[in-house]
Amino acid sequence: MNKIVAVLGTLDSKGVEFAYLKSQIEAQGVSTMVIDAGVFGNPPFTPEVAAAEVAEAGGGDLTALAAAQDRGEAVAVMSRGAAVILARLAEEGRIHGAIAMGGGGGTTIGSAAMQALPVGFPKLIVSTVASGDISAYVGVNDITMMPSIVDVAGINRLSSRIIANAAGAIAGMVKIERPEAAEAKPLIAATMFGVTTPCVTTAREELEKAGYEVLVFHATGTGGRIMEELVRAGFIAGVLDITTTELADELVGGILSAGPRRLEAAGEKGVPQLVSAGALDMVNLGAPETVPAKFAERTLYRHNPLVTLMRTTPAENAALGKIIAEKLSKATGPTVFMIPKKGVSSIDAEGKPFHDPEADAALFDALRASLASNVRLVEMDININDGAFAVEAVRLLLEMVKLGAP
Repeated sequence: MNKIVAVLGTLDSKGVEFAYLKSQIEAQGVSTMVIDAGVFGNPPFTPEVAAAEVAEAGGGDLTALAAAQDRGEAVAVMSRGAAVILARLAEEGRIHGAIAMGGGGGTTIGSAAMQALPVGFPKLIVSTVASGDISAYVGVNDITMMPSIVDVAGINRLSSRIIANAAGAIAGMVKIERPEAAEAKPLIAATMFGVTTPCVTTAREELEKAGYEVLVFHATGTGGRIMEELVRAGFIAGVLDITTTELADELVGGILSAGPRRLEAAGEKGVPQLVSAGALDMVNLGAPETVPAKFAERTLYRHNPLVTLMRTTPAENAALGKIIAEKLSKATGPTVFMIPKKGVSSIDAEGKPFHDPEADAALFDALRASLASNVRLVEMDININDGAFAVEAVRLLLEMVKLGAP
């Protein structure tokens, strides 16, 4: 089957560059469908989807947008329209990948449109902002961002190489033969951090033996948000939320927060969840030289050159216990919280840098005092990474999942 890549961009300002990108993709044996998101007309070649059609799909009028000279409104309308068109083309099977290029405006339009495409659908943006914080553009989707190095302004010895590389990348993405999907197994979502890896690895292996497919999410803020989006979308049969550390970053001001709605999706959807306190002993900060002065006297641990861990205090742990209890007490589905009384991470074990029984006790006491009766509380006198903890967590989760299975 002939593969087709949607090429999305503002042809009014970057037509020459998109013509080159189009030619490079087609040189790889892949067809293109160009979608013009420019407002001021006069593209150097005729696109398959004209700018007027994109504007209309976004609820606007191209002539009016051009006359208004309001760049912000134009980007908003064309972003909405491009999202509608890309989603429709993908659903109809008329495109097999998407690529965009640009600076701030082109990246905004391209990323907004690609957010409407499903996970796994090839999507790539060549952007001048790709080397900075791209979280606002990528969100919780699998958009690949490639730094343009130089501005997308003309074809020169450097930009031609970058654009050709991008063409080869998107062509490869759409041409690769994907393995046939195996018989669908129920999906379990699990959260993991380096300091809870032994626990989650054992749990994953036990779940796979039981016939489940496990999606493990790195609890780095983005991981937690992606997991909760999949839960809300109805893909997940059960949640093994061993590693709730993102809540600590949200409370204290760390760099890996998943936002204020973390730990709410499963409860809202009634999905069975087994929750624990993995890595709540720590807040993630940046490189040592970036640690705020107000934290200078705290217990710090250099995780790697770019990440410094800070031990949570008894007061912070008490607050976390109340936050978790409040969220879980609203759950509409079966919920278990497991307490590992001898430490919530590999560096919270006895003799390790973050071992602090007082801080852990504050967390556990707050949970005991605040959890509603709909949450089953299970305590084990072991560290979270002891194998028995993972085995029991799996047993309890599967008990809930099987009880609710049709």
